[in-house]
Amino acid sequence: MEKSCTLLVHFDKGTPAIANEIKEALEGNDVPAKVDAMKKAISLLLNGETLPQLFITIVRYVLPSEDHTIQKLLLLYLEIIDKTDAKGRVLPEMILICQNLRNNLQHPNEYIRGVTLRFLCRLNETEIVEPLIPSVLQNLEHRHPFIRRNAILAVMSIHKLPQGEQLLVDAPEMIEKVLSTEQDQSAKRNAFLMLFTCAQDRAINYLLSNVDRVSEWGESLQMVVLELIRKVCRTNRGEKGKYIKIIISLLNAPSTAVIYECAGTLVSLSSAPTAIRSAAGTYCQLLLSQSDNNVKLIVLDRLNELKASHRDIMVDLIMDVLRALSSPNLDIRRKTLDIVLELITPRNINEVVLMLKKEVVKTQNGELEKNGEYRQMLIQAIHSCAIKFPEVASTVVHLLMDFLGDSNVASAIDVVVFVREIIETNPKLRVSIITRLLDTFYQIRAARVCSCALWIIGEYCLSLSEVENGIATIKQCLGELPFYSVSEEGEAPDASKKPPQANFITVSSRRPAILADGTYATQSAASETAFSPPTIVQGTLSSGNLRSLLLTGDFFLGAVVACTLTKLVLRLEEVQPSKVEVNKASTQALLVMVSMLQLGQSSVLSHPIDNDSYDRILLCIRLLCNTGDEIRKIWLQSCRQSFVKMLSEKQLRETEELKAKAQVSHAQPDDLIDFYHLKSRKGMSQLELEDEVQDDLKRATGEFIKDGDDANKLNRILQLTGFSDPVYAEAYVTVHHYDIVLDVTVINRTKETLQNLCLELATMGDLKLVERPQNYTLAPESSKQIKANIKVSSTETGVIFGNIVYETSNVLERTVVVLNDIHIDIMDYISPAVCTDAAFRTMWAEFEWENKVAVNTIIQNEKEFLDHIIMSTNMKCLTAPSALDGECGFLAANLYAKSVFGEDALVNVSIEKQADGKLSGYIRIRSKTQGIALSLGDKITLKQKGGS
Repeated sequence: MEKSCTLLVHFDKGTPAIANEIKEALEGNDVPAKVDAMKKAISLLLNGETLPQLFITIVRYVLPSEDHTIQKLLLLYLEIIDKTDAKGRVLPEMILICQNLRNNLQHPNEYIRGVTLRFLCRLNETEIVEPLIPSVLQNLEHRHPFIRRNAILAVMSIHKLPQGEQLLVDAPEMIEKVLSTEQDQSAKRNAFLMLFTCAQDRAINYLLSNVDRVSEWGESLQMVVLELIRKVCRTNRGEKGKYIKIIISLLNAPSTAVIYECAGTLVSLSSAPTAIRSAAGTYCQLLLSQSDNNVKLIVLDRLNELKASHRDIMVDLIMDVLRALSSPNLDIRRKTLDIVLELITPRNINEVVLMLKKEVVKTQNGELEKNGEYRQMLIQAIHSCAIKFPEVASTVVHLLMDFLGDSNVASAIDVVVFVREIIETNPKLRVSIITRLLDTFYQIRAARVCSCALWIIGEYCLSLSEVENGIATIKQCLGELPFYSVSEEGEAPDASKKPPQANFITVSSRRPAILADGTYATQSAASETAFSPPTIVQGTLSSGNLRSLLLTGDFFLGAVVACTLTKLVLRLEEVQPSKVEVNKASTQALLVMVSMLQLGQSSVLSHPIDNDSYDRILLCIRLLCNTGDEIRKIWLQSCRQSFVKMLSEKQLRETEELKAKAQVSHAQPDDLIDFYHLKSRKGMSQLELEDEVQDDLKRATGEFIKDGDDANKLNRILQLTGFSDPVYAEAYVTVHHYDIVLDVTVINRTKETLQNLCLELATMGDLKLVERPQNYTLAPESSKQIKANIKVSSTETGVIFGNIVYETSNVLERTVVVLNDIHIDIMDYISPAVCTDAAFRTMWAEFEWENKVAVNTIIQNEKEFLDHIIMSTNMKCLTAPSALDGECGFLAANLYAKSVFGEDALVNVSIEKQADGKLSGYIRIRSKTQGIALSLGDKITLKQKGGS
């Protein structure tokens, strides 16, 4: 049977000490050898060894020693040895120790007295403690504070023993007397803690009679005061007004730990605006004054919680929160931006954007390695500000366009996506954005950014000068034609045109590639550029960036160039009256396209043009040679309309999510509401009044009532034994992040008393039992509630199994009732979450665990099957509803969820409808850890059938 342990010591198993050696060292006169032997003996005992002969040796040779270290080790030894026999009676040899302990309590040396008093705090045997009580009480009045503070703790632990109240009847009165005269802060704190634990009313009286002096007390005492306030207000909410005043006075304490606890206590007790404002102000003050990153992250978490429940108050503190961006830590910056973005209002938007612009400028000149990543976060933050409040776009868009040529590709992509959205949503800025984009186009160094910028040029160059500038810019960035000379084809290309080999990734044709929707496609080309890392080239005016990228073999970009030129020439036909100019531009565009096709089919590059890009460029050539009105309409209008539709859908999704968040539960129609102006104000301060009103409002809006709680409770009750078993047991399972609490009700169905009844539990998976449940005696037909705590360390399906063991008076052996297994469901740990497509794809490529589940279902509709999977797995569908519309017999969707441990779960559903109407395909699950991939796979396999 495992025993409780009050002491933990590291033990090196490499060189175990031998009992005889320890015994010899203890019997000698060498003090250092004795100290060493005692340490070895304690380590062996802590690790389960039994040293039965050692006790008498220690009593004979160690007890009389005057050395302080040996005396301290002796007390540790006495703490860990068994002081009772198998039946719980105190061993007779322990009487030998009593006399020694009494002598120690009257010892002239303060240290010996103090450590002995501390040892008594861990003694649970009444028979040993009882004769020592007079000596303990004498020490309450000792002149030295070290002894007094330990004597108070000893009194508290004796009073808490099962028969403690009989042993020390008037302990609370004595301690109260000590507290009123005590000067030492630490002893004072221990005395107050004793009253708080053993006689709460006395502690409250003492606190209320010394309200004015609380702010002068020591830090440790103030912390206990806050704990007392929390406990009292939880049991008696009506009295919290007078305690909130004490907390407000403590907010000015010099100790940061105290003010942090004060703020937390205020938020948990009151919803009054004054109280919340004080707490939020305190958190902001801590955020700026503390240098420890962990403290900052914890404080940001608290502010985030406040933002959810008291947004109006937090809005006023937005600039204080933003000052946390001065920390170089990226996690702190990310959290700060997340909080701030949800607190933006028309009143503060200009200040916030100004601050973000300053931070963006700072990232240019700093030498920090993470500057690129931080800049990307800032750009995304500015983007969301500009979408919410379009009027600020004009102040930031030109600053951000300086970063189109950023070496950090991700941040340059964010800028170009931002520009694309702003140019559509803010028509007034169109001309200035196009002019700026054409001026800075040559600086763009990444192929993906070039593609997006070219699309913007093709769609939004509307006037004659813009179209002509657009064509001229593209020609300039492509450089001289052709891209290679015939003489070079046989030889190696010269240095300026030689493609950098490092950018090629040769991919086996059998390996599937991940497409944008998360599905797989088999690559037919021996080497595919579309999936190589983003190519970056240095763009200059002399050798164009487009030319350099094309010479690395990026023909997807070539196809984009061809489409852009086609759109510009088609628009030129509409705005240019001179036919000659139009024909001239058209032939130049055709020359560029033909040159790209020639380059793609030559042997200058290590691999030829891919079929998709070839077909696309060819289509553009045909189109420019022969344009019909219908085609013109598709190229010049439909593209833009699709983009506008995508933006409006995105906005619609965001507003729907906001509406869903804002839904608040409401209380019953016949609930009482107090009116502020009709309230009785007898002896109430403004703060107490505010607090009362807020409580009424909460009651009226149903915030105190957890909706559907009782119904959910019934779903979580599990029957553990049968109705015919002598002991009936059922468990109510509560899963709370890292803990599972089993509330087991055990009912004795027999007419006999059950003795030593014990609930024995064991776990499988990443679950750990926190403590062993103790033994109980159960009277005939009575019941008992037994609580068991289980710690969870990862998102995995776990199993708890066990049995109930008991004895009856007339049967000698123990009876065992085996319990039903309790399966802990993975669904309790994962919740739907949102991430961008780019982040999803990055994680999909990085995560090493994949579980592939074949679709096997009776559901015949693809959309219905997807909804069934989303509901069964508690995940969020990232694929836009518009992408899932229509009937094509095929469906691909990405799902995402996050666990309470911060793990990501990615799922890709790819299904198609067979000729016989059945669905086939695969569901792929990817995660960083094996547990979540396997558990989700099992869940899907179990639930995907549907029907029932």
